[in-house]
Amino acid sequence: MSQVGRTSAVPPNLKAVRPYGDTLDDGEVQLSFTLPVPHGPEALEAARQVVRKMGLDDPRVYHSKDLGEGYSYFIVYGKFQGSVDFTEIKVAKVEAQRWSFKEINEFIEKSIGRKITILGACTGTDAHSVGIDAIMNMKGYNGDYGLERYPMINAYNLGMQVLNEDLIAHAVEKKADALLVSQVVTQKDVHIQNLSELVDMLEAEGIRERLIIVAGGPRISHELALELGFDAGFGPGTSAPDVASFVVQEMVKRGLA
Repeated sequence: MSQVGRTSAVPPNLKAVRPYGDTLDDGEVQLSFTLPVPHGPEALEAARQVVRKMGLDDPRVYHSKDLGEGYSYFIVYGKFQGSVDFTEIKVAKVEAQRWSFKEINEFIEKSIGRKITILGACTGTDAHSVGIDAIMNMKGYNGDYGLERYPMINAYNLGMQVLNEDLIAHAVEKKADALLVSQVVTQKDVHIQNLSELVDMLEAEGIRERLIIVAGGPRISHELALELGFDAGFGPGTSAPDVASFVVQEMVKRGLA
């Protein structure tokens, strides 16, 4: 949709925030979804009714496509009449200053006085290693070096489909200071099951309090991670300095240095 009106001289009301497409405060939103119905006029009306039942007014089907075998895809516009009080929003977020590669290594050397050990893995049946590779591998991500390049960090990328019990065994063997767990597969909330199980197993082994444990993935938030017993959660776009800064600051804060 057009962004005309974005530079309006009238500042937005943060106590009554609404989406907009063409002009500020018009409530215009865009949705995309698939319905298990054959493509045709009835399908378009079904899409409009779905959007109405979502509470949006004036639904307009901008694009539709026959996916075959009785399925249809839609892009629909609608108007949202409510608003959100942005000034009242409180979100749990990682409270750690983000440092550079150099600053992190200098902090470890001066404040911890030894190399620290960090293990990373995709656990359970998860075979998507792109996220953990971006954090761990030497080449890194988006211009930031991965943890394997940090001279004051022993970084071990255990790869994908790592069982929780194997991750714990490696943590004990390598005397890990922190565990980074990536979860991309989230069907039927399997990521919550895997993460909860890991915390339970660490507590049963009596080593949970000796470790910084961090979860990451497209559906991981800091709030969810805390609820599951982790120390922090990082979502999409996270790079090695984000995670390393938190880990080393948390180690000193908790007296694990």
